Amino acid sequence: MLHEFWNKFGRAGSLAGLMVAALSASPAGAETPQFPAWRSLRDPVVNMRTGPGEDYAIRFVYRRQFLPIKVLRLFQGWYLVEDPDGARGWMMMRFLNKTPTALIRGKGPVEMHAGPGEGTPLLWKLAPGLVGRLGGCKDGWCQIDVERHVGFVPEGRLWGAGKP
Repeated sequence: MLHEFWNKFGRAGSLAGLMVAALSASPAGAETPQFPAWRSLRDPVVNMRTGPGEDYAIRFVYRRQFLPIKVLRLFQGWYLVEDPDGARGWMMMRFLNKTPTALIRGKGPVEMHAGPGEGTPLLWKLAPGLVGRLGGCKDGWCQIDVERHVGFVPEGRLWGAGKP
């Protein structure tokens, strides 16, 4: 096809055609990834490697589907990531997704309330280490769903909420 284009329009036409093809190669409205960003583990078992490739040693094996992960940058299909404990390494893009999740952190349980604020009814006390699906956050409170228990917790007690 390119050969036919070249013969019909010559060098100037082919360069213009290639430029149009290059500009139209990405779909309209395609997102440019912004980093850092929150992602979560897609699979129940995911390896963190010491470098961006399968030839690099495995640093950690995560057995925590939906664990929130901070993505620092992208390199040839691999994310440089940071886990909730601050460990950094590389994960293949396909093992992470954009499902918003959060991990309860800090010492002692955190109270889950029916609404965003301590004045709302107490629903549950959540132990550090629990992971749930994250809803929206506003005024320092985030909605979270932990095993179908839905309520609000302070944003400061969550890894995976707010600005990465």
